[in-house]
Amino acid sequence: MKVELQNLTKIFPSRNKKSGEEVVAVNNFTFTIPDGKLVGLLGPSGCGKSTTLYMISGLQQPTSGKIFFGEEDVTELSPENRGIGLVFQNYALYPHMTVRQNILFPLQNLRGKDKMTKQQMLDRAYEAAKLVQIDGLMDRKPNELSGGQQQRVAIARALVKMPRVLLLDEPLSNLDARLRLQTREEIRRIQKETGITTIFVTHDQEEAMSISDIIVVMKLGVVQQIGKPQEIYDDPINLFVAKFLGTPPINVLSGYVKDEKLYIGDAEIMTVNGVDDRDVTVAIRPEGFNLEENGPLVCALSNVEVMGRDVSIVSRHESSLNPVLRSIINADNKIDITAETVSFSLKPHKVFLFDAETEERIYFEV
Repeated sequence: MKVELQNLTKIFPSRNKKSGEEVVAVNNFTFTIPDGKLVGLLGPSGCGKSTTLYMISGLQQPTSGKIFFGEEDVTELSPENRGIGLVFQNYALYPHMTVRQNILFPLQNLRGKDKMTKQQMLDRAYEAAKLVQIDGLMDRKPNELSGGQQQRVAIARALVKMPRVLLLDEPLSNLDARLRLQTREEIRRIQKETGITTIFVTHDQEEAMSISDIIVVMKLGVVQQIGKPQEIYDDPINLFVAKFLGTPPINVLSGYVKDEKLYIGDAEIMTVNGVDDRDVTVAIRPEGFNLEENGPLVCALSNVEVMGRDVSIVSRHESSLNPVLRSIINADNKIDITAETVSFSLKPHKVFLFDAETEERIYFEV
C-alpha cells in the first residue's frame, strides 16, 4: 500500500499562556512512501517523527495537509477504519490475557462483513504467532515472557488484522542491546515476508540504517533529507545530517579555504576545486583517514584501541569541534603507540565541507 503525505503539518497550542507561542511539531511534510517498503523516520527527541506516525495512524489529526493510502484520502478516517497495525514502544499488552487472547483481541472486535468465525480467528492468530516465532507460547501471560517475546506478541497482534500499513513507534527502545539487534532483524524478515508497507520510528541511526529501505531524517519538525541509508551517509545535505548518521560519529573541525586549498589550522590539507575563499566546517568520516608518516593533518596521539580487523586511533587537534578525533584504520598498519603525534592524509570522498554559518553543504571537486 502506497502512503502519500501532502504538506502535512501539526501545530500544538502553547502550554505557556503568557507567551502564546505555538509549537510546530511537523512542518509541511510531503513524501510518498512506496508500496511494500520499510521506511525509517529518524531524528532526535522532539523532531516530530512520532507525531508524524500518529497522524498517519489517525490517533492525531493534522492541522493541515492530506494523507492518502493508495488513492484513498484517509485524513478524516478514524484509526479503526484505516487498516493500520500499530505497535507502541511499551507493547501495551493486556496483562490478564494470554498470548493467544492478546493476538485474537483485534479480530474479536471486527463487525459486519469483516466478522470472522471462531476457527478463522484462531487460524489467523496462529499464522501471525508463527510468523514472529511465538506459536509455542500461546498459553502464557505477558508477565511470563521476556521483553523480546512481549515485543513479538505486540507485532503479531498488529499483523493479525492483515493491515494495509504497519506502524512501529520506537519498538526496540525497551530491549537490551543484544535483543534489540535480534528483534530488528526479525522486523526486517517479517516485513519482507509479508510485503506490508512499514513505517518505523527511531532515534537510533544504526537501527534505521540497518533495516530501512528509505530513511527520513527530521529535525524540529522539518524533513532534512530523504533517501537510501547508504546514499545519505555518503552524501549528507547539511551538517546536522552528517553528524546524526554514523558510528563512531563524524569528526568535525573548523577550517578555511584559500585559493581552492583547504586549511585546518595552519596546515594545507587538500585541494578543493570550485570553492571560494571562506571559513568552513570540515566533517571527516572516521574511515576517511590514511595513516601517513608525513601526512598534512598532524594530531596529538591520545590512545589506540584495537578492535580486531580495525584499529581506532583517538587523537586531538586544536581545530576540532569534538572533544577527540576518531580515525578507523586497517589493523595491518603499524602504529607507534609511544609517539606524541600521529599524521594523516584524508580520503576526499569521506570529507565534507559545510558553510560555517548556515551549515549547508559546500560541494567541491578534487
